Amino acid sequence: MRFKIASALFIITSICCMSFIQEGKKKIVFFGDSITELGVQKGGYIDLLKNRIASKGQTNQFDLLGAGIGGNKIYDLFLRLERDVLDKAPNVVVIWVGVNDVWHKSMMGTGTDYDKFGLFYDAVVQKIQSKGAKVILVTPAVIGERNDQSNPQDGELNLYANWIRQYAAQKNIALVDCRKLFLDYSIKNNPKQLDKGFLTYDRVHLNDAGNQLVANAIYEAITK
Repeated sequence: MRFKIASALFIITSICCMSFIQEGKKKIVFFGDSITELGVQKGGYIDLLKNRIASKGQTNQFDLLGAGIGGNKIYDLFLRLERDVLDKAPNVVVIWVGVNDVWHKSMMGTGTDYDKFGLFYDAVVQKIQSKGAKVILVTPAVIGERNDQSNPQDGELNLYANWIRQYAAQKNIALVDCRKLFLDYSIKNNPKQLDKGFLTYDRVHLNDAGNQLVANAIYEAITK
């Protein structure tokens, strides 16, 4: 009888401990466009993050979820925020958007005007924070890898990246400045001013080196 009681207590204690560990996980949703959509694939930056977390014995601490959709701009994120992010009850949301808001202006005649970008961006952040989740912001990286500011969209991309930097500083929100990271990397590694092949395979989407650079930077942000 005592053995049965002891066994039952052991099972109950084990279940409680497992529940505690599960509840203690930090659920992180990566919210963005095709760069994030590709990030969950093998070798993508989210996949690399999962591998790094596993290698450090931190799998009980983090649960990483991708919520990227190709072609998305900031207003797309606003429209699907509830379904794709908030309904998952995240502890942290990493927002990486902005490339399509600039790129699609010339590519498709769409995009997002600068003033509207800020309004939608702020609305997304405020709604996430109102649910008690932490936000990490990521600046749009590149549309072309030349580092002499001769890529056609450099001027506008800098404008949108600067807005995110200033917003993060004003609101005291964590920032991963991929725009600066990519530019610094290009200055060191791209003296011939090639427009792809260093961190991207097509001027925008990440190659192996790009995924690794982003994974390293975001790991530092989520483990602070």
